Amino acid sequence: MLKPKVAVLKTTPETVLDDYARLMHMAEYRGSIDMSRETILKINISWHKYFPACSTTPWQLEGVIRTLIEDGFSKDQLVLVHNDTVVVKSKVGEIRNRLAPVGRRYGLRTLYLQNGAQWSPYEPNHPMMVLDKVYPRGIEIPEFFIGKNIIHLPTMKTHVFTTMTGAMKNAFGGLLQTHRHWTHSVIHETLVDLLTIQKEIHPGIFAVTDGTLAGDGPGPRAMIPKVKNYLLASSDQVALDACAAHMMGFDPLSLDFLRLAQERGLGCGSVSDIEIIGEDISDVNFGFHCADTFASRGQKAIYHGWLKPFEKILLRSPLVFWSYIASKVYHDCFWYPFVGRKRVNKILETDWGRLFQEYAG
Repeated sequence: MLKPKVAVLKTTPETVLDDYARLMHMAEYRGSIDMSRETILKINISWHKYFPACSTTPWQLEGVIRTLIEDGFSKDQLVLVHNDTVVVKSKVGEIRNRLAPVGRRYGLRTLYLQNGAQWSPYEPNHPMMVLDKVYPRGIEIPEFFIGKNIIHLPTMKTHVFTTMTGAMKNAFGGLLQTHRHWTHSVIHETLVDLLTIQKEIHPGIFAVTDGTLAGDGPGPRAMIPKVKNYLLASSDQVALDACAAHMMGFDPLSLDFLRLAQERGLGCGSVSDIEIIGEDISDVNFGFHCADTFASRGQKAIYHGWLKPFEKILLRSPLVFWSYIASKVYHDCFWYPFVGRKRVNKILETDWGRLFQEYAG
């Protein structure tokens, strides 16, 4: 049995666009993506504010677009896709994260799933672990996704619910609507179900992880961003996330979503069984740790703790409005101006920060 391939490169702000092309070719993306079909570039915006390592970087988006066009894709085949969450507005985020100028520069279409897509019932061909129970009235996905390739554009960062987040969780912001917080209590199984659905609806799947700036601590927002200078890519989302987890300092198979995905034959979560091309990551260990925020501790009390009996009342009734307000007030009005801004300014003083500022316009 052939080992899945994950390409890993070190990069610099001066060479990053060329390095993305080299990375994708090393990972043999053209063997995974059907060049006759439209291709979705699934952008990750985890916050509508700019916070390093939180969302798809402009050089990540440009590097992938430029490579695809140079390799023969027409701009009409490529579609940038965003989806809101109940607390994150993608139209604001694509501006503040300097992604909108990249899309305009290359003349690409943009689809906002929250108001520009038809969501249709979908009956999976394979058994679901939890989604059919979370949504007993039926699973709905964007009709636009069916029959198209998808390239995920996550960043390397921690996450309060899944320890780390990457390629697999990027589908969480695409295949599920704004009620996706209903799945947080079974998030690991949900990610496995979403990968199962992806393999049914997409003729080609690929993912590129930006680790130029990586997030440590209580991700995906209240993190400590650190310069790491790595790029990763693979057609195996499980293998890609396993390598990223290993580099961050986590045991990949201790993360339930990777272990369950491997057990169900959806990919390889064991780093020793992955062919890693490029950099030797065997001794790479960032020493990252996942932690909680005030907001995430409250959420975990609802999903797994003493508030569990009240989960439906708190999350599936008008009362859920107050949890949205609490999250926005904490993150946007308190944490970002009093804690996050200092961390942003520190990164803006680095070479990557200066490159980010060049994408204004």
